[in-house]
Amino acid sequence: VELVESGGGAVEDGGSLRLSCVGSGLPASQFNGYCLAWFRQSPGKNQREMVATISRLGTPGYGDSVKGRFTISKDHTKKTLYLEMTRLKPEDTGIYYCAREVRQVCLEAPGGYSSWGQGTQVTVSS
Repeated sequence: VELVESGGGAVEDGGSLRLSCVGSGLPASQFNGYCLAWFRQSPGKNQREMVATISRLGTPGYGDSVKGRFTISKDHTKKTLYLEMTRLKPEDTGIYYCAREVRQVCLEAPGGYSSWGQGTQVTVSS
């Protein structure tokens, strides 16, 4: 099973990007049965920070720094997780990873996820 992110790039302060994460090797029903999440690792930081999560039932959760600007969604028929990012700021710069775990309640800690993608770079310039 692989998670493959795409959609990263370089934008200016205030810009927008849409990230995608495709889950290959899984039936669509199993993709929908997981907690799915976006994390990011910012330059100079060792810990990955939770950006957004979406539960098996579609309930979203967001990190405080992105609330009101980012939207997480999924299309289980396409086995794809999305992250719509608007009003981007330089501090949003980092490598964005998608992750999944079989869990009823999605956790905020990266240790709560066993499957990860390879990451996609997002750079926001001021």
